[in-house]
Amino acid sequence: MELSKEEYRIFKEKAEDNYKKIGDIKCPYFNDDNIHFNTKGLNHLLFKSWNRARSQKEQYTRLRLIPLARKIIAKSNTLQEFDEREIFVKQKINSRWEKRLKIVRYYVFIAIFKKTRLKVVVKEIDGGDKFFYSLYPHWQIEIDGDGNEHKVFYTGDLEND
Repeated sequence: MELSKEEYRIFKEKAEDNYKKIGDIKCPYFNDDNIHFNTKGLNHLLFKSWNRARSQKEQYTRLRLIPLARKIIAKSNTLQEFDEREIFVKQKINSRWEKRLKIVRYYVFIAIFKKTRLKVVVKEIDGGDKFFYSLYPHWQIEIDGDGNEHKVFYTGDLEND
């Protein structure tokens, strides 16, 4: 579905407003601890890395799936993937931003909705709260009838997907 720039702008503003209204959701897997829907998750849906936006198509796909991510977190009792690693994380310390080496945990929940397998990633930085980080359909490399490969958004790297 192709959207004009104006249609996409309106859609994006509405999706961002709805995202900001979510707040927290209790997750059964974490004994009903709250999963926070904060700006880190929203920024990750819109940007691949700092100052590098995702394509409009990819942003549109992720933003329209947010309601399903809410449902998955609210109903998930089983963890499908887990990753823990030490990475440098930007944190505000004494009124300035610094990069610190921290243990980061990624919890992945998977659900199937109408033949679409959706992954939702919850992130936890050691010493902090758990928060919604990302969501994506389980994309794979597709080859069309002419042998052309289509772009794959999912690479398996939980920090960057």
